[in-house]
Amino acid sequence: MLTVTINALWGGNVPAVKFGLRAVPPLWSAFWRFVLGTGCIGAWATVKGVPLRPQKGEWGALLLLGALFTVQIALMNIGIHFTSGAMASILIAANPLFAAAAAHVILPDDRLTPARTLGLAVAFGGILLVFLPGVEASGGESTLLGNLVCLSSAALLGGRLVFASRLLRRMESTRVMMWQMALSLPVYALAGWSLEQVNWEALGWEPLLGIAYQGFVVAGFNFMAMAWLLQRHRASLVFGFNFISPLSGVVLSAWLLGDELTWHILAGMIAVGLGLGLITRR
Repeated sequence: MLTVTINALWGGNVPAVKFGLRAVPPLWSAFWRFVLGTGCIGAWATVKGVPLRPQKGEWGALLLLGALFTVQIALMNIGIHFTSGAMASILIAANPLFAAAAAHVILPDDRLTPARTLGLAVAFGGILLVFLPGVEASGGESTLLGNLVCLSSAALLGGRLVFASRLLRRMESTRVMMWQMALSLPVYALAGWSLEQVNWEALGWEPLLGIAYQGFVVAGFNFMAMAWLLQRHRASLVFGFNFISPLSGVVLSAWLLGDELTWHILAGMIAVGLGLGLITRR
């Protein structure tokens, strides 16, 4: 039930990013999202009495995780900027495919089976359907570029989540989630200050609400709940419930952003969901 809730809420992340990007560019959007996220996790750690200072021998792994996290989120925000919300929702939600492949290599107790391999093939077929129609989306968005960047972010996310699940077997989950976000903040601030310009005239309630959702719901509640699950269940099983995320994301993008639900988007969503179901089938 918790995983279903998390993934339904995660589906709202892409529309929230889209709302935020109306005024706040990708890197600044990531910065403010994780300012809010680190605040939520810091408050949780204080209430629970969890020490956030890394222990001896943890810094190297946390720095690597922070680097992966920073690049992956930057790619995600940039990709969402250049494609439709529905397409981005499907492509980013495909991260369990890459997680399953990475888990097969990294985690000895989480191997691919013939059924899971078939699931990978079906889901990748769904991804190809998303790329079918061409290079322009409604409103002149550069779909091909955005789709490729979103898919790159999904691949990096899948690998990062498996790496994080391995760390969570020997590190406290709150500390891991806190530091991967905190280490990204100086990078986003410097890059945003150097490369981007906030559109202050467009900064209304919709962009602010979008960033608040990303920070409090996704970076705060969802990340902590996912870390709790990864400490107690197999990585591929937890990630497999992500088939709910593209469904939620596509529906919310159509409702909130006015995205057109074409046949290739719906077929891609169904194929990705079916493939993820096969990956996690017992």
